[in-house]
Amino acid sequence: MKQYWLTLHTILSLSFAGSVLAVDTAYLKPYHTGDWKTIAKASNGAPLAIHFWGVTCPACVKEMPQWGQFLKVNPNARVVFIQVDDVSIDSMQKMLNKAGLEKANHYYVADPFDERLRYDIDPKWHGETPTTIVIDKNGKATRKTGLVDFQMLQNALKAKS
Repeated sequence: MKQYWLTLHTILSLSFAGSVLAVDTAYLKPYHTGDWKTIAKASNGAPLAIHFWGVTCPACVKEMPQWGQFLKVNPNARVVFIQVDDVSIDSMQKMLNKAGLEKANHYYVADPFDERLRYDIDPKWHGETPTTIVIDKNGKATRKTGLVDFQMLQNALKAKS
């Protein structure tokens, strides 16, 4: 009987460890107030799109598979995704996997999604989702709220650095 409980404990421990390992911190990284400049400068002069989305946003649910398709066709496109809703990592992961975005560069807002955090990104942005900010090769940011025109995005991201 003791062996049975030890085996059961080991199996449950490994199962729990496996589920924790599935939530890879490299897969979904926390985004904090003040991280904007670091992320925006990470492109090193190449065009970059930063897409803000939410699990509870109906337009985002509709659009995320299109992002997955876009990155499949444009594997060298520099895109960062930042999830803004206060939801579980599991629900984020499920939506990203369903959209084919499991290998993309992802963050989730770990601080309150308040005016201070949004102001750091764009003083005129009120937090609407979906929102995409494209940073061109010169560092100029252009914000688009609503669904993305992927042809225009493709052209913006292919601009020579």
